[in-house]
Amino acid sequence: MKTKHTLIILAIGFFIILIGALLKITHFIIGPIHGNSMLIVGMFVEVIGGILLLYKLITAKKSNDFLNS
Repeated sequence: MKTKHTLIILAIGFFIILIGALLKITHFIIGPIHGNSMLIVGMFVEVIGGILLLYKLITAKKSNDFLNS
């Protein structure tokens, strides 16, 4: 997995958290989707992305080559 894929996973998690926060602030519910569930899913995605990013940082051969991998 390339670094850009890891950063995309982090960005997706960020947008899920953003939508969840908006749903929670407005108390809006779309079927089974509400603010709490979106925040939980977004945080799990962020944790997975963070773990993958840390793994990429640790296993990078050169610090200059990190973003190009």
